[in-house]
Amino acid sequence: MRITIVMGFFLPVPPAAGGATEKSWHRLAHEFAAQGHTVTVISRQWSGWPDDERCDGVRHRRLPGHAHTPHLLRNLWHDFRWSLRAGRALPSADVTVVHSVALPLWLGRRRPDAGRIVVMPGRMPKGQYRFYRRIDRVLAVSSAVGQAVLAENPALAPVIKTFGYPIAWSALTAPRSVRSHAAPLTLGFVGRLHREKGLDLLIGALARLAQRTDLPPWRVLLCGPSAVTQGGSGPAYAAALDRRLAAVLPRDRFDVRLPALDDDVLAATYREIDVFCYPSLAVRGETFGVAVVEAMAGGAVPVVSQLACFSDFIRPGKNAEMFDHTAPDAAAALASLLGGLLVDPARRSRLAWAAQADARTYDYPAFAARLLADFSTLK
Repeated sequence: MRITIVMGFFLPVPPAAGGATEKSWHRLAHEFAAQGHTVTVISRQWSGWPDDERCDGVRHRRLPGHAHTPHLLRNLWHDFRWSLRAGRALPSADVTVVHSVALPLWLGRRRPDAGRIVVMPGRMPKGQYRFYRRIDRVLAVSSAVGQAVLAENPALAPVIKTFGYPIAWSALTAPRSVRSHAAPLTLGFVGRLHREKGLDLLIGALARLAQRTDLPPWRVLLCGPSAVTQGGSGPAYAAALDRRLAAVLPRDRFDVRLPALDDDVLAATYREIDVFCYPSLAVRGETFGVAVVEAMAGGAVPVVSQLACFSDFIRPGKNAEMFDHTAPDAAAALASLLGGLLVDPARRSRLAWAAQADARTYDYPAFAARLLADFSTLK
């Protein structure tokens, strides 16, 4: 097959500046090429990189783009201009996967040589699916996203399938370092340092844990970008998190790190974590939970908020724990779950083993094989 992958306007591929979508589809492009398919990736120009090159069997075409902004209307304008550029640059293909908002509006009509049109909503839809007509597949990253797309456009029901997100399961499952008996357990979070991720709620839970005297030694690790251009709430928010943690724990018991863009460093970060806490409050902003599945592959026990997007892979009491983030005292409920895991190594081990096994479903080779099989059915 000839497969074209059109990324968004604000990040490059390879993913030198982060981006879960860019990272995932860069790896998938190489999986497709390794199986003999002709693959072209269209992404943003980046300083020092050629506008057109072939790398490991994948052709990269890079076009002028823009930095992401906190303003929705400005981003939509950038997306519209990007879609026009990308549409003109598209090669003939059997399948074109689109990660922009405007391009699917007209691509099937104006460029029939682009082949079957596939979209993968990286975020909850914001009304655009009402206007999509000639779409051959919607790759919903969760059942919750699929339902939201369906609510906007019931006519898309026959083309919606839930796929999730791919992860580097094999790399993440490398053996953990042997911990000494006295070494502290690590409660961790990896993701954007944004208010919607529930980090203030997490710190409230940590304050309660810090008052308990029956727990084994424990520490906290937060890792992720704070810059608005990378999806964070800004450096001031990151500094406020640091101050709040310092008011709860000694400095040597917590660590706030920059995002780990290197895959090996990221994998090592996950393997440091014993209990992975992802208390997201983003009902409309959370679509799947890549970091949660990556942490599962890395051997951590996930503790997540009760968002619908996690229900495709989280089995409370079987491979994870879940708490009601809307409860009157959600911080106390979260603290109770975290404390229970800290004091029960057998329970941690059982949940971690099941979580790691379940995460294998999303390993890149298996995920790419499912995608290719699905693409081949699009007539």
